[in-house]
Amino acid sequence: MPEARAPVTAYVALGANLGDAEAAARQALADLARLPGTRVTATSRLYRSAPVEAAGPDFINAVAELSTVLTAPDLLRALQGLERAAGRQRPYRHAPRTLDLDLLLYGAARIDSPRLTVPHPRMWGRAFVLRPLAEIAPARVPAEAQAGVAGQAIELL
Repeated sequence: MPEARAPVTAYVALGANLGDAEAAARQALADLARLPGTRVTATSRLYRSAPVEAAGPDFINAVAELSTVLTAPDLLRALQGLERAAGRQRPYRHAPRTLDLDLLLYGAARIDSPRLTVPHPRMWGRAFVLRPLAEIAPARVPAEAQAGVAGQAIELL
């Protein structure tokens, strides 16, 4: 029998801007709770934000806190599976999407591999990540990071 792993607290950002993006975000939160060895322990409210470095409709965004026994690479694979199940396609960088799930933080881990970088390398410059993350885990978002994105348009739904 394999050795049991201690759960790790992970944070996942989610966003969608194609189709019924609000319904896609709510479904993604429900789907995260069904991942093996994973519990959703907190979720932010939903936010609306303009696309960053891209064109297209506004995004619906949120952040979920997970308690998971999945390794970071296994969690990433599971997140990508949920994206595919939601019809995610990647025709070009920053294309509009039916669902985007980003692993922001995985415990205290620092990971830099060809497939995964944790903490997420662009999270500190994005209000659509930091505002919902600060809502559920304020200690994880330094005041200077929040101040750095204060000019970015984002609204609570």
